[in-house]
Amino acid sequence: MNHSAPGPFVYRPPADPFLPILHEDADLLVVNKQSGLLSVPGKAEEHSDCLERRAQELHPGARIVHRLDMDTSGVMVLAMNAAAHRHLGLQFERRKTRKTYLAEVWGHLSEEEGEVDLPLVCDWPNRPKQMVSFEHGKPALTRWTVVDRTERTSRVRLFPHTGRSHQLRVHMLSLGHPIIGDRFYAEGDALTASDRLALHAESLELHHPSSGERVTFRAECPF
Repeated sequence: MNHSAPGPFVYRPPADPFLPILHEDADLLVVNKQSGLLSVPGKAEEHSDCLERRAQELHPGARIVHRLDMDTSGVMVLAMNAAAHRHLGLQFERRKTRKTYLAEVWGHLSEEEGEVDLPLVCDWPNRPKQMVSFEHGKPALTRWTVVDRTERTSRVRLFPHTGRSHQLRVHMLSLGHPIIGDRFYAEGDALTASDRLALHAESLELHHPSSGERVTFRAECPF
């Protein structure tokens, strides 16, 4: 049991499909990660099933370059060899990649678009939760735009400039509009409005390690 999560959490990753592949070549393996699957193994033995391990069952050389939260779905890229791993790692480090996410948030944002520029740090006693801290936080910037509105929620497209842990979740919360189904940051109706975290990595744009050309990979939003 994961005692850092509110309430009893049992890890039951989706078994089918085993690993939805969006693209593969000599350098890249691009997958559509399901909500509920860890990106990398957890410390406990029962948390060993993860996207990295599943990818390595199909392609033993596949290596993780970046991560998505367990509860987030969408586009993830893995490197197929050491040179590609180095190349991709530098792109993420130097912010040469571009990511877009879709999220369903509780309530209605007052504007049609905006940005959140709030530094984040781990909320250590309540880890893995993160929190805003002007004293100790690392810079974090998210741009957002409203795509659609329903009676109780808003669908937003999110453009993270930085890639801090839980950045999109905490930034939306800071606006007073938590992502629905978020077991760490949403409460009451906002929590129960979805049976999963309504956050999806919609697209990822990067330079192909071999050709250097810009390529974009997309995964359709499942909610």
